[in-house]
Amino acid sequence: MQNGQYISLALYFLLMLAIGFYGYKTSTSDSSEYMLGGRKLGPAVTSLSAGASDMSGWMLLGLPGAAFLAGLPAAWIAIGLTVGALCNYLVVAPRLRVYTETAKDALTIPDYFGKRFDDHTHLLRVFSSIVIVVFFTVYVSATLVGGGKLFESAFGQDYMTGLWITAGVVMVYTFVGGFLAVSMTDFVQGCIMFVALILVPVIAFTQLGDNVNLNEIFASVNPADSAKVEGSLDNLSMNLFSGATVIGTISLLAWGLGYFGQPHIIVRFMAIRSVKDVPMARNIGMGWMVIALIGSVSTGIIGAAYVIQNGVPTEYLNEDGLFDKETIFIALSQILFHPLIAGFLLAAILAAIMSTISSQLLVASSSLTEDFYKLFLRRNASDKESVMVGRICVVIVALVAIFLARNPDSSVLDLVANAWAGFGAAFGPVIILSLHWKKMTMPAAFLGMLVGAATVIIWTYTGLISGALADLYSIVPGFIFCWLTVFIVSLFTQPKPGVLETHDVVDGQMKS
Repeated sequence: MQNGQYISLALYFLLMLAIGFYGYKTSTSDSSEYMLGGRKLGPAVTSLSAGASDMSGWMLLGLPGAAFLAGLPAAWIAIGLTVGALCNYLVVAPRLRVYTETAKDALTIPDYFGKRFDDHTHLLRVFSSIVIVVFFTVYVSATLVGGGKLFESAFGQDYMTGLWITAGVVMVYTFVGGFLAVSMTDFVQGCIMFVALILVPVIAFTQLGDNVNLNEIFASVNPADSAKVEGSLDNLSMNLFSGATVIGTISLLAWGLGYFGQPHIIVRFMAIRSVKDVPMARNIGMGWMVIALIGSVSTGIIGAAYVIQNGVPTEYLNEDGLFDKETIFIALSQILFHPLIAGFLLAAILAAIMSTISSQLLVASSSLTEDFYKLFLRRNASDKESVMVGRICVVIVALVAIFLARNPDSSVLDLVANAWAGFGAAFGPVIILSLHWKKMTMPAAFLGMLVGAATVIIWTYTGLISGALADLYSIVPGFIFCWLTVFIVSLFTQPKPGVLETHDVVDGQMKS
């Protein structure tokens, strides 16, 4: 049965590698091409690349898993993400595209911060680079966990083997083809994910019988089957507000705040061909995202109904004898479809995983190259040398991430949540205000990042926050404290004159 799946996966891997070598041939001659594709991305590639790199393995593993246990209330995350992504296209995308080119062709987010605030001390640039490298390494490791789980659940392979296969293919096409290869593979992967997230829930729903009433199915759950699931099937509901609390709902909606500070997403806005292409990219990207999120939540809900009707599939029980909720997409793909189609659907999971890993590896390596190596070690490094250093950094970050992802019991959604919060709180308010508020200053930007990142770490890992507040998603206090810090510090410090002039240029280009 697995031969067809292996054939589909092999074809998928070959396609990714072919795109990588195409990128090598057409867009790796200098740093700008390797790190931003020469700012020539069209709106379709920009939007699907941003979407695919955003919706990592959690979209086919973590979010369906959450919906598998909760039902429709899990959709609050999807609602928050949709609103956040739309605001990101409206508030950040146009100005960031203009400003990063106006500010002496900034190639990375830390480079943008340094040039935006004329920071000759490099404090802002170095600190933001550290945040990127640390959180992205954690983020990549979280995504690799999904790859390991896929090979373990679908093919019976060793978890670490799955990590190495997933990371290996991504490293090759990212190492070779740079930003263009990453963006083009993201586009293809986004198309694959889109089809899969429509196909799986629709076919699974047809297997539930006629006149389906999900509430009745959820009410008929067998306690013995529920006991075989990691978590419980006893709380499933089709009421969006079932079990909702104010803090819980705010926490789920707050995922949308993270978009403003995700370097691997907003770097696509820097690379789009023209600011005039942003509206079309927004329309394509939001349409793709809404349908994909509906498919993701539906997969978990319908998957739970299918398991209640047919029993827990014993072949997918883990070492503890429990069904891992985050493997419901994998189980449905293999149970309901022909092996060749199942292989395509499993490739969709790899597409989600690999699109995010490649984007994050490239952003992290770009930051290490531009914001550390060229800043402190080789200021006059040639383009050829810079590209080679970037490729070496891709491998280094990937190896560290593999080491961190070696625990197969890690929750994809939890790991992603922590990294997402870190970026959103540290960078989100700083990016928004830097693009729209002339009076913002360099000290305010630095202290805002510091406070935002520290808040997330304290809230998540120290145990100092107790009671109901401990259940509040850390991005909420982090984002608020960062914003307040930037605003207050800016009132007591003065922006540099040259910064205002650059901001006026951006205003003029935006109006035209």
